[in-house]
Amino acid sequence: MIKEFVSEEMVINMGPQHPSTHGVLRLEVKLDGEIVKEVIPHIGYLHRCFEKHTEALTYPQIVPYVDRMDYLAAMYNEFGFALAVERMAGIEVPPRVEYMRVILGELQRIASHLVAVGTYGLDVGAFTPFLFCFRDREKILSLFELVSGARLLYNYIWPGGLSKEIHPDFVRLTKEFLVYFKPKLTELNRLLTGNKIFIDRTANLGVLDIEKAINYGVTGPNLRASGYKWDLRRDDPYSIYDKFDFEIPVGDGAMGTTGDCWDRYYIRVREMEESIKIIEQAIDNIPDGDVKSAIPKRIKVPAGQLYTRVENPRGELGYFIISKGANNPFRVKVRPPSFIHLMLLDELCRGNLVADIVAILGSIDIVLGEVDR
Repeated sequence: MIKEFVSEEMVINMGPQHPSTHGVLRLEVKLDGEIVKEVIPHIGYLHRCFEKHTEALTYPQIVPYVDRMDYLAAMYNEFGFALAVERMAGIEVPPRVEYMRVILGELQRIASHLVAVGTYGLDVGAFTPFLFCFRDREKILSLFELVSGARLLYNYIWPGGLSKEIHPDFVRLTKEFLVYFKPKLTELNRLLTGNKIFIDRTANLGVLDIEKAINYGVTGPNLRASGYKWDLRRDDPYSIYDKFDFEIPVGDGAMGTTGDCWDRYYIRVREMEESIKIIEQAIDNIPDGDVKSAIPKRIKVPAGQLYTRVENPRGELGYFIISKGANNPFRVKVRPPSFIHLMLLDELCRGNLVADIVAILGSIDIVLGEVDR
């Protein structure tokens, strides 16, 4: 006798080639009608083997591999890795290098947030902001190309310094970009931030309260959107961030409940404004010096272990390095914010409509190269 299996639930797959999954990610979604009962992320389609590769590479050789994790924030990946190696090896970099790293890091934050904001508008049906954000991001990529020769994967910030001297036109062109970009950010706000359709689509959706955010290990804009003021640049300063005056925006539920999709979007818009402030303070004060003077001919890190963290555009990016005293690491472990934040998806989607999965996933801003490193 054949027994008939009866179930009210339906299982569908989103991805791994679905455009709204922001990369090769498969979501196994269990539905009761259109109501989400469970979301199970499946990763493993983009496995880069970064952590295993590092065991066979010298410290300078690892930098290009670091770029390929979060490829939308490659400059900040390099920043964090260089800082970790320098702390282990006892390398002190010149002030000129520190200023340039902060400027490039904040330009990278703006570029990354422009992708996050533009693609998020696209996710919920707004096409024009996507075009505007990518137009403005191109200008930042041109600045990166000017200093490094590359537009996406830079290999520019090395342990001990920078791979090339600063281009003579970099300061002037960066100032021109800031003058250009300020009104464009205002224009973006008019297009998207107060748009009634956008607010209806994102407010009170995917709410993440402070307690859950902390329990899940959430950091960066997603944590600050829940109302918790925590930013490593201010609360655990590294490089020369303690020299600059800037605010830490937090969500306040202006369009709904604190910690919803709208708050996560708007925090990134406000952070771009703060990055402009930091760059403006740094760009006129770049000291003279040689950006290569502290780069060792051969980096040999003493035996030991160290965890170093930085505030990259998506949150806390940490490098845990174990050294046995050779010129290559024994082990490198990465703490990537995108991987941590992807674990939120089931929590945030349960009880919402299947159409809301796209809006919630877009609001946490993941990069699959970092998830599946």
